[in-house]
Amino acid sequence: METNKKQRKGFKGIEAAGLVIIVCFIIAVCIYKFVFGDPGNFMDNNPDNHPLPGNFLGTIYKGGIVVPVIQTLLLTVIALSIERYFTIRSAFGRGKLAKFVANIKDALAKNDMATAKALCDKQRGSVANVVGATLRKYDEMEKNTELTKEQKVIAIQKELEEATALELPMMQQNLPIIATITTLGTLMGLLGTVVGMIRSFAALGAGGGTDSVALSTGISEALINTAFGILTGALAVISYNYFTNKIDKLTFSLDEVGFSIVETFNATH
Repeated sequence: METNKKQRKGFKGIEAAGLVIIVCFIIAVCIYKFVFGDPGNFMDNNPDNHPLPGNFLGTIYKGGIVVPVIQTLLLTVIALSIERYFTIRSAFGRGKLAKFVANIKDALAKNDMATAKALCDKQRGSVANVVGATLRKYDEMEKNTELTKEQKVIAIQKELEEATALELPMMQQNLPIIATITTLGTLMGLLGTVVGMIRSFAALGAGGGTDSVALSTGISEALINTAFGILTGALAVISYNYFTNKIDKLTFSLDEVGFSIVETFNATH
């Protein structure tokens, strides 16, 4: 029982993703107001005026109110990606997963359950947790004299499936939010572009000639939000695909070891 507790120690991720989003929004608003909107970034120290020539921060500020929204999404992707990295890294365990799987299969081939359990205790992580739980059921079925061989195999398979079902949600947690931002970031960038173009055309249609300040502000808003939206969507896609691939590798390893355990029991009993 103590061994099982030790195996389950590790970083399990952040469940309060909503709180992360709120914190990212507050940070984004502060950056927008006090960094991008710093009067020193604009002519005559007035944020209502043009940004100083070559001042990128002031140009971003001119992107309008959509900028902090897109920044919130961007910061959320970064924060949740870091959180997922440490969570999935913890799930893989201490050593290389491929080596762990190979060692477990080798121990099973020799019917050396003591070594297999010791490997799980040393590795830890989600794979080791699942394998350890399955090996405990294996021992239990070996000592059971009431069930048939087929019933014992089914019991081991069921334990494997239940242990896997307990571990996978922890690894997949918060990935749906990153997946949503892949689309939402681009859409918010498009919204900012549309708003900026509306301002541009409003400036062109103003009576008494073109208002160059309003026109340039509208164009800046359109371009800045497009850039931020594309960047946010791109990072979210990369992050989601990267961690999904990691989870697929881990799941494959679970299936491989689980199959080996079941086949070992089937062949030796």
